[in-house]
Amino acid sequence: MTFTQLEYIVAVDIHRHFAEAANHCYVTQPTLSMQIQKLEEELGVKLFDRSKQPVLPTEAGSEVIEQARRILAERDGLIEMVESRKGIVNGEIRIGIIPTLAPYLIPLFVPLFTKKFPQVKLVINELTTANIITRLREGKIDAGVLVTPLHEAGIREDVLFYEEMLVYVSKHNDAYNKTYVLTKDIDPGKLWLLEEGHCFRSQIINLCELRKSTKEGSHFEYEAGSLETLRRMVDLNDGITILPELATLDMSAAQLRNLRHFKQPAPVREVSLVVHRDFVKRKLVEAFKQVLLSAVPDKIKKNKKNLVVPVAS
Repeated sequence: MTFTQLEYIVAVDIHRHFAEAANHCYVTQPTLSMQIQKLEEELGVKLFDRSKQPVLPTEAGSEVIEQARRILAERDGLIEMVESRKGIVNGEIRIGIIPTLAPYLIPLFVPLFTKKFPQVKLVINELTTANIITRLREGKIDAGVLVTPLHEAGIREDVLFYEEMLVYVSKHNDAYNKTYVLTKDIDPGKLWLLEEGHCFRSQIINLCELRKSTKEGSHFEYEAGSLETLRRMVDLNDGITILPELATLDMSAAQLRNLRHFKQPAPVREVSLVVHRDFVKRKLVEAFKQVLLSAVPDKIKKNKKNLVVPVAS
């Protein structure tokens, strides 16, 4: 049994396709298949059901793959420990970031990180909260940047900053004439929301107590996949939406005139770096955290933990 064989079975489990796994491992498919077959012969069990597409691990294979992930993680941890003593920061770090943070955070920190750590390969995936948690538990990513608190067993949360939630309103909406907005000022029938699966949607529902509200009388209902779409719907139509602070930093003067603060204490969302409790790339994750924090605007880092809106709906 070799580390290479363990890497191959983990790759097949991730990609659920032998050819794609081989491409990921930079080997030919026959080479990958032969090594996996040798491992199966050594263990005396079939690890994958090759008759199915996509390829699926067998019951025994799932257990072996889970253990293989642990072994590879321990190997990586040992290598990192030795290199840390030498003052070397290199390797690969895989990060998952939720869609309502990714477009605004990634351009801020990626240039800084790649310049400071040219020997580190930074892999970023835009994922929903649920997928980040799943991939952390499976060892497919090293850390996630998302909104907390999650109250997920085995997941460690390290708060980075608090992001204010702001109202973006059409000039045709009654709330446009207000200096500060109360949740009761928001008409649920004219509120544009993100589609299901976004944690920011559930936060707005919690904040505005929309569980029992309906859009009666409306002839059109639309749920957006991005915050940018929500903003444009308000710009081009009557309506109102709620945006996180980072999404407002590059607004034009005209757009800023449509922005309103909630009455104090202003609602905020808690943004955290999350890892699995058994994570091993501690030096790389800490390096990533420090660069990310250095890239966040000072105004946002100064926000207080006042009214943190819960994520769960």
